[in-house]
Amino acid sequence: MVYFKKEHKKMKNKAIQVIVHVDMDAFYASIEQIDRIEYRNRPLVVGADPRAGKGRGVVSAASYEARKYGIHAAMPISQAYRLCPSAVFVRPRMERYLEVSGHIMKILHEFSPVIEQISIDEAFLDCSGTQNLIGPSHVLAQRIKDRIQKGNSLTASVGVATNKSIAKIASELGKPDGLMICRPGDEKKFLADLSLDYLWGAGKKTVGKLKGLGYKKIGDIAACPSEGLIKEFGKRGLHLWYLANGIDERPVIIDVARKSISEEITFSSDVESDRYIEHTLFRISDRLSRKMRNLNLKGRTITVKIRLQDFETFTRNRTFSYPVNDMNTIRSACTYLYRNFTRSNKKVRLIGIAVSNLEKKQAQNTEQLELFQEDKSDVNSVKQEPQKKADELIDEMKRLYGSKVTRAAFLPNFFDRERE
Repeated sequence: MVYFKKEHKKMKNKAIQVIVHVDMDAFYASIEQIDRIEYRNRPLVVGADPRAGKGRGVVSAASYEARKYGIHAAMPISQAYRLCPSAVFVRPRMERYLEVSGHIMKILHEFSPVIEQISIDEAFLDCSGTQNLIGPSHVLAQRIKDRIQKGNSLTASVGVATNKSIAKIASELGKPDGLMICRPGDEKKFLADLSLDYLWGAGKKTVGKLKGLGYKKIGDIAACPSEGLIKEFGKRGLHLWYLANGIDERPVIIDVARKSISEEITFSSDVESDRYIEHTLFRISDRLSRKMRNLNLKGRTITVKIRLQDFETFTRNRTFSYPVNDMNTIRSACTYLYRNFTRSNKKVRLIGIAVSNLEKKQAQNTEQLELFQEDKSDVNSVKQEPQKKADELIDEMKRLYGSKVTRAAFLPNFFDRERE
């Protein structure tokens, strides 16, 4: 118990934090139901085409109506269809989800400048000291919920606590459309009777091992000597023990660096045609590059993921000396990597693209040139400029007119039939 005493003493000397976790409810599915009146109050699944229960791919999101049938994210789409064949199945519209996510993050910035976005539909806010401006925790949380509802017609679940892990758990416990607060000093009591599955930071394997050791609730971990967990899990064991005791000193970090961004497609049936696969890489390059531009990201390493009919999975990558996010460069790199991959006459089950070594694109006209560098020497920028203008034009057209705007190459043609 030595560790707890040291930590407890250190915590006493710190000002009480107000950490808020905002998690959108069934985000993708809710957006589809908002955009299409006929989808409302119906089981809705965002994911691949189920093809009468024979489709491949997984569920990206499920509405709460669909969850009543046992459907959940990452479930095989064929299984989701069998559970509820009457559900509405729609393909993901990432551009739309990113657009709404951007609106929500702007709203959150009205309540705190210290925001850590951890996914497209959730974020932490450090609202310490906001009581004088907004009011106590319950008023703050309700105002955030109301503002999101008014601005986007969507519901959010909000958790408030003195640290990130408990705020995250609180928002999850309150779903959907929840508001839950853990008062300062009640952290251990709040966690004690919860299942180990709620312990944020413990994955399925860790939870399984903890259960195998005889732990059933978070309070069981908090009550045990930390040395036992350290023996079983090393330094991670001490971290789990701290979390179970309601101790989490991780700060809310502004603008967390994203490691990679990716898109992939699982074919409804294994594909033999190289032309069809390369055309699919074209489609993915277009979607992924647009997503990167929406997020103001560029990357240097492009990776192609190839899964064959026997489920063997391979990756091939290329790293540039300069960051890119234009469709043509990504497409060209992926086509080159695919053509130099030998699949030994096996068909392809899945194809995907990832871009890593990411960096935020600097604002226009703010890039610092080397002292004696001439603008005209930047050959890479010159090469990318025509494609950049084309990409920006399509981006703007899509913003104005939606998904009906597309490249001529993606209109129905013989590529859609030439699969074998």
